[in-house]
Amino acid sequence: MFNKEVYVQRRNDLKKSFQSGVLFFPGNNEIPMNYEANPYHFRQDSSFLYFFGVDKPGFYGVMDLDRGREYLFGYDFTLDDIIWMGDQPKVKDLAARSGIEDSGSLPDLAAMMADWREKGTRIHYLPQYHAGNKIEMEEWLGISARQVNEHASTDLIRAVVALRSVKSELEVEEIKKALDISYQMYDTVYRNIRPGMYEYQLWGQLEGVPLSHNSHISFPTIMSVRGETLHNHSHGNRMEEGDLMIIDSGAESPEHYASDITRTFPVSGKFTSRQRDIYSTVLAAQKASIEMIRPGIPYRDVHLKAARIIAEGLKDCGLLKGAVDDIIEQGAHALYFPHGLGHMMGLDVHDMENLGEDHVGYGDGYQRSSQFGLAALRLAKELKPGYVLTVEPGIYFIPHLIEQWQGESRLSQWIDYQKAREYVGFGGIRIEDDVLVTEKGPEVLGRPIPKEMDDLERIIG
Repeated sequence: MFNKEVYVQRRNDLKKSFQSGVLFFPGNNEIPMNYEANPYHFRQDSSFLYFFGVDKPGFYGVMDLDRGREYLFGYDFTLDDIIWMGDQPKVKDLAARSGIEDSGSLPDLAAMMADWREKGTRIHYLPQYHAGNKIEMEEWLGISARQVNEHASTDLIRAVVALRSVKSELEVEEIKKALDISYQMYDTVYRNIRPGMYEYQLWGQLEGVPLSHNSHISFPTIMSVRGETLHNHSHGNRMEEGDLMIIDSGAESPEHYASDITRTFPVSGKFTSRQRDIYSTVLAAQKASIEMIRPGIPYRDVHLKAARIIAEGLKDCGLLKGAVDDIIEQGAHALYFPHGLGHMMGLDVHDMENLGEDHVGYGDGYQRSSQFGLAALRLAKELKPGYVLTVEPGIYFIPHLIEQWQGESRLSQWIDYQKAREYVGFGGIRIEDDVLVTEKGPEVLGRPIPKEMDDLERIIG
């Protein structure tokens, strides 16, 4: 946990957005893998961590605005529990570490919930993603578990997004700690990858790095020589000479802030001329996008800048044709670049995505496009100092997508499908870094992880 003053200040800042009612934050509980005493690795809810800091299952935070009091509710372990688990802190002690004077048991929380409901007190809560939490909310609030999220507080969502979006110096330092681990993850991969290995052999080495630092991955690792599948979590391929390996991975800091880095490189340590052409286009798009980042710049504009550079590069390779302005306007480039440029990052690798992507990345008059590719942009609104976001352009040759578009003669005025089919089997290339928006411009966070082609060939080869 941070110092208690951090959590006190965060809760005070949140309460400024409300006049009355109750702000209710359920923490997460453990989830059984196959029976209750054998749970998955526990990960606390990020908003609960942000405002209360308690990184243990079974806790609930409350801010009662009408009474001017804050509470932490949880379970005090018995001797039978302690025999198996070791000594455990009391609820009141954890509350004190969070700067909260009042604490209680779960029956106390249930009684308070009943009292608030009887009085008609407005209970603000965020959307829930765990089924167990939805069932508990049904019991406490008398709302069907299937409808719990329909009654989530839009006011609370907006207030939380506003606070969590802007990272303090303390939070940026945590992200840098996670990036220190990411550096070592990629260094391990660069120095150990060889043709003839299976992906899972490399996967085990990569994910062992955060574990050896008393950390965990911040999301399931994407690692495959079949990089045309954007989120490829299968690691069973044998890596052969000529293959491109794409790895999208991250670690968590001690306070659970995320890193998120993608690199693409040749298994053999040597790019082919065709791979160099596509890689240089993606790298140029990424560098230009990072350079463009400033407060007040809509991230949608940065995305479109990357799309333009990708379209120009693909046109040079004969994969697109016609005027680049028309290619971008019609979305023909999205056959090869079907996702958004990046997303917000913090306690969640896709920060606050559970609160609704449109609340986090849009709002302020920005509307999501319906055009293929651009519709997948997670962050479109104007950037502000303190935002941390990813910049991750990519080019992919997706057989089923090429086949479908060609069968429909879709945008054939701008796409050379015969040329596109020559690239089936190429895979995909994505390059990603984590960037802090400052008053002076962009700051790429963390120790630089090699991404220049000559550097990759030197290290891997």
